[in-house]
Amino acid sequence: MESFSTIGSRLTLDFLLTEREGQFFEKKGWHDEGVLKPTKLANELIGMLNASGGVLALGISDKGAINDLKGLPPETLNLFRKVVQDLIDPPANVKIEEITLSSGELIFLYHVEQNHERLYKRRGSEEVFLRVADSIKGPLNREEVKKLEYNKSIRAFENEVREDFDPVHLSAQTCEEYRKSMRYTGSFEDLAIARGLAVRRYGRILYINAAILLFAENPDIHITNALVRYVRYAGTDSKSGGEFNVVKDERLEGNIPSLIKTLETFIEGTLRDYYFLNLAHGKFERISEYPKEAWLEGIVNALCHRSYNVQGNSIYIKHFDDRLVISNSGPLPAQVTVENICSERYSRNPRIARALNEFGYVRELNEGVPRIFNAMSKSMLAEPEYLNTHDTVTLTLRNQVASRRETIHADVLKRTETAWELLNPSQRELVNYLFGAFEATLESFAAHLQLSEQAVRYNLNPLMALRIVTKISDKIRDRNAIYRFTDQ
Repeated sequence: MESFSTIGSRLTLDFLLTEREGQFFEKKGWHDEGVLKPTKLANELIGMLNASGGVLALGISDKGAINDLKGLPPETLNLFRKVVQDLIDPPANVKIEEITLSSGELIFLYHVEQNHERLYKRRGSEEVFLRVADSIKGPLNREEVKKLEYNKSIRAFENEVREDFDPVHLSAQTCEEYRKSMRYTGSFEDLAIARGLAVRRYGRILYINAAILLFAENPDIHITNALVRYVRYAGTDSKSGGEFNVVKDERLEGNIPSLIKTLETFIEGTLRDYYFLNLAHGKFERISEYPKEAWLEGIVNALCHRSYNVQGNSIYIKHFDDRLVISNSGPLPAQVTVENICSERYSRNPRIARALNEFGYVRELNEGVPRIFNAMSKSMLAEPEYLNTHDTVTLTLRNQVASRRETIHADVLKRTETAWELLNPSQRELVNYLFGAFEATLESFAAHLQLSEQAVRYNLNPLMALRIVTKISDKIRDRNAIYRFTDQ
């Protein structure tokens, strides 16, 4: 379906009717909850101006129905036309398109461009609003306004124009991928200007820091430590001196989209697989020590929300035997805290976030962290841990190395699965317990199954006959014998 917008090529009627509301998109019917007031519309636009920008479609209800603006009195319609200049301070960069659909209905599209150096308020009331995910927060209290002002000053780095950057250092491949993802038929240079990633000045095209991070062949040359460090430790602690236990230390470089691809492959290659015994059908299933959706989302979030103006620290991925730690410079932005991180979000780098959304790496700002929590929960792993200090945000994912078996001989797996239907409930439970414990005695088996040691022997004999379990002892009847899976 062809776009009817001269500003946003993706804004087809189908997109407006079916797209979910999110950080960059809002639908507003004029009679969803009574007649929409211009002040309410102003609050929505102020929230977008103070957050990440985006598009507000007036005349499209949140349920995807067309509310023809021709149904409004002319004087009210004029108030909606003048809402930006009459009700918002300071003057804001909001372009209004009046679209008459082929079926005759009228809708307005408000194209909101964020200004990172300004705080927008309601004229006369001094009320400040902020868009968070798919809703408006506000009016903000004094402390929230302070945090927003501070956060805006931090985020200004991505908008800084770099006169010293030579476009020859752009990655042609990444630029072309972005142009195609936007379905843009013109040049990448024109697209970058249209998306606020570059400006024309002195007869040249000058790129901002966000564009360098997104599209340069190697941003680290231009922005110090714009890279990712991966460190693998032997054990569960970092040690130094004679006990130095770093077994791998890698620098991973490139623009953010290419880094995401590189890290996806690299991290997958470093993670261990474990067997999980599915008691429902007696199959051993191979699973990773961490779900991909959790660690990949954590890495994307770190790349998207890092304070790149704090150039002393790279993004770090520290891999221990029992946990994966992802850290990036800069505190949690705006009103986000460790306690509300699943429900409240605000991007430190909205231009980067928006571009990654257009690439397809960031679906919506309100979805990333909940996906990490859900993925860990589905894998029956500990809840993700966030730590926020004055200069670092750290995400820790913990595995279950202690309760998972890394390797079981393939022949043992096959014999266990083949015999599963022949095993009684006690024998199945013996196998399951041994799988988690690695080894056991008659006493520990009996305590776990709440059976006598004699009953345990009775149920172990068929498992040993099938060469699933072996006994480590030279004695025929040894109460202290160790039982393990056979090694072949």
